[in-house]
Amino acid sequence: MNRLSRTAAAALAAVLAVVLALSGCGGGRPEGSTAVPAADALETTQGLTEITFWHSMDATNGIALQKLVDQFNAEHAGRIHVTAVFQGTYDDAITKYKASVQSDTTPSLVQVYDIGTQFMIDSGQVVPIADFAERDGYDLDQIQPNIAGYYSVARRQWSMPLNSSVPLLYYNKDAFRAAGLDPDDPPGNLAEIRAAAERLSASRGGPVQYGFGAAIYGWLLEQFASTSQQLWCDAENGRNGERVTQALLDQPTVVETVGWWQQMTADGLAVNTGRVTKDAQDAFKAGQTAITLESTGALKSFATAAEGKFELGVAPYPVVSGELAPGAGPSIGGASLWISGLGHTEAEKEASWQLVQFLASPESQAQWHIETGYFPINTAALELPQEKEYLAANPSFTVAIESLRRTELSPTSTGCAAGSMPQIRKASEDGLERALIGGDPQESMTKARQNVGLTIENYNQAVQ
Repeated sequence: MNRLSRTAAAALAAVLAVVLALSGCGGGRPEGSTAVPAADALETTQGLTEITFWHSMDATNGIALQKLVDQFNAEHAGRIHVTAVFQGTYDDAITKYKASVQSDTTPSLVQVYDIGTQFMIDSGQVVPIADFAERDGYDLDQIQPNIAGYYSVARRQWSMPLNSSVPLLYYNKDAFRAAGLDPDDPPGNLAEIRAAAERLSASRGGPVQYGFGAAIYGWLLEQFASTSQQLWCDAENGRNGERVTQALLDQPTVVETVGWWQQMTADGLAVNTGRVTKDAQDAFKAGQTAITLESTGALKSFATAAEGKFELGVAPYPVVSGELAPGAGPSIGGASLWISGLGHTEAEKEASWQLVQFLASPESQAQWHIETGYFPINTAALELPQEKEYLAANPSFTVAIESLRRTELSPTSTGCAAGSMPQIRKASEDGLERALIGGDPQESMTKARQNVGLTIENYNQAVQ
């Protein structure tokens, strides 16, 4: 999962700037190519091949990633050495990547957030993962289908997922009991969340201050479209090889969700904590809200915060109305790994591919999941003894696993692949925020769609 920071506008402007610069590039591009190197590129290169890996994993996640990089370096001592460099937030990293493109100093390997996918393709800098896999007979089917599908455009996988998450509904079972609700029967749609909130909220005599609270986060709105099997953008969410030309921010499903959220807040059943994810998380951890929406990435911290205070409940992401249709489900969030081509030697490209395979292996993914909480991208990881032991001790994680397993791969379940997707997400947050402070839901979301329309058009013109 990712959040657009307060400095996102500057980062996004920088991203568009590099697209415009690339579209005008001619013979001044760096040496090297985006073609797959020969399989023996490392064997035919003397000495140590050094690669630089830019990432945005900090704190516990950064420690876990460095541990894996250290293991890789130990296994390839004398042949490959990886220097992993933290680049700040996802927004910071893509801004720095833009600068590195313009100065011909891109890293060998870079972690980029999910909504940067189409931009990375358009940058013309990278070697597609699918090309390496085809060369080596590497089985990309071992990657969880919906995760691989997010990073595939026109049936071609461009990058290798590293840290993936799915959205879930979290709830306070003790608060449910105190309100006379069944703690083992969590709400599955918006009407059911409201019904529970009416019993839970202090304004209606309930045990907590607010029944519901979640951040103003575009990813959450995207999930309601996904679980309702509705597209977020046109052109099959940009998955059919055509450019996205519209963000469907004012479609009925989205407007209904925004109207529901607005009414919940107006009625004192939900709290508006703003756009900062941590604020909504803290309200839930403190027992001020009883139901929230968040990614699997929050599960560990929620479980830790709840220990000794209340029993944590975890459920699949809700639908707007009715029940979840067969095959329907949420889309993923997170980030993936992109191998640089231009400006890099054949040995560097091959060494990066070796690291990507190592990080995607069942053993690495099991270790990564256990230490970070991110979803294991390799399906074989779930069959390893350490994973089975971990899931037995932490059964809440199985909710996310089953949710993703039940979801059929489709354009609606893989999210919108648009070069302007960061701006589209921010526009949806603008619309939701406008509604929560009193704006008409339909007008708010229509204005949001119109506002981002020119950005989409400008981006498409820049890369054509």
